[in-house]
Amino acid sequence: MSHEELAGKLISELKDRFENVAVKVVSRDSMMLKIWNNQPGVLQTWRDIQVSLLLGKQRRVAVLEFRVSSPDELLAATKRVGDLMPKVEESELPIELPEPGKPSPLEGGYDRKVLEYASDPKPLVEAMVSSALSAGAERTAGTLELEEINTTVATSKGFEGTYRRTGVVAHLRTFKGDVSSHWAWGSTTVDTKKLEEVGSKSASFLSLAKTKAFFEPGRYDVVLSPLVVGNLMNYVASMSSGMAVLLGMSFLSRKKTGDPIASEAFTLVDAPRDTLLPGLAPFDDEGVETYNKPIIGQGRFISLIHNAATGRVFKARSTGNAGWINPRPWNLIVEPGTSSFESMVSEVKRGYFILNNWYTRLQNYVEGQFSTVARDIVLEIRDGNLVGYVDRVRIAEKFENLLKSIKGLSREVYDITWWEVRIPTRAPYILAENINLTKPSI
Repeated sequence: MSHEELAGKLISELKDRFENVAVKVVSRDSMMLKIWNNQPGVLQTWRDIQVSLLLGKQRRVAVLEFRVSSPDELLAATKRVGDLMPKVEESELPIELPEPGKPSPLEGGYDRKVLEYASDPKPLVEAMVSSALSAGAERTAGTLELEEINTTVATSKGFEGTYRRTGVVAHLRTFKGDVSSHWAWGSTTVDTKKLEEVGSKSASFLSLAKTKAFFEPGRYDVVLSPLVVGNLMNYVASMSSGMAVLLGMSFLSRKKTGDPIASEAFTLVDAPRDTLLPGLAPFDDEGVETYNKPIIGQGRFISLIHNAATGRVFKARSTGNAGWINPRPWNLIVEPGTSSFESMVSEVKRGYFILNNWYTRLQNYVEGQFSTVARDIVLEIRDGNLVGYVDRVRIAEKFENLLKSIKGLSREVYDITWWEVRIPTRAPYILAENINLTKPSI
């Protein structure tokens, strides 16, 4: 049974029992090749089919997820939910699905070479590793992931739509002596040169870690790599969700459209229709057409992102970002600047270059207070020169302070997707002033 047939059958069976019904069917064919000690390692392949249902009746809402392929099993499960619905508390955001439109299809986002390489991905891994070793790495470790995803959405309002995309996600950690470096890339298409760049970029920072320096906590100017920018902007964009604001889990809760929240040089865009970034989508989970939109434009807060329910609360239209419960960004683009990595470093009298990060945590959502721990090398900058490396440091700041402290952005941008950057992000290097750095406890 095809995705469309399964979704149609479920809608037909459920629409008379519930006031609002939406079905989402996603099949994912994935391959992951692990890299260890410069060699391709374990190859894993799997196929996953997930069916999600949104059911609304008399201000009560249920969302169900299944990993079964039999419509009869799904229908039997929904019958039990129907019996339980009267016991569910009424929602403050009852579901009212939008009337169907005709979203414009996306041209691109699907590359048959991804499927061809899925049967033998070793040449792509060898290109990454060889490039890293040529650039000075002694050892490498990482992963290469290839996938094909088919998505179908149908609603009781009459919307039916299907789209497919491919994905390539690569990351490589490189080692030399007692230091490590890292780079990552994500796209919808195979690009051998970009995979070679993952290796060469990762290894290029190792040669800069010549001597070990001492780190003293304090406020410093910092240059953040696209890996760090991608991770932190994932959090900023997620807090632009109307639901995050309603729940008091966003520093944007107290902001109004037009408020300055960042440097005038900074613009952040939700870009679902960028077909090179693997989060693309022509329509959202409610069947609303997507469009590219700024969240922050030239330093000013432009817009929250909404599904139909949060849009009604804020007296706004859906922005094509459903999420049935929580609106979400699809792809992110940080608009580039006019600087370069080298010129940013040259502007820093005393500070640090932070290549990578993890363990990003929010201590206070409303204030936007966060911390994140540097991973891999951190390079000290003195009088515009990279002079050595230090042990890991931690950024402990507020998002608004960080955004307003941005002094420069590079003209070069990089498409980043990996474990710490779940929302695909095109990002530059960023120079920020007077950022609080502490020592991590982990």
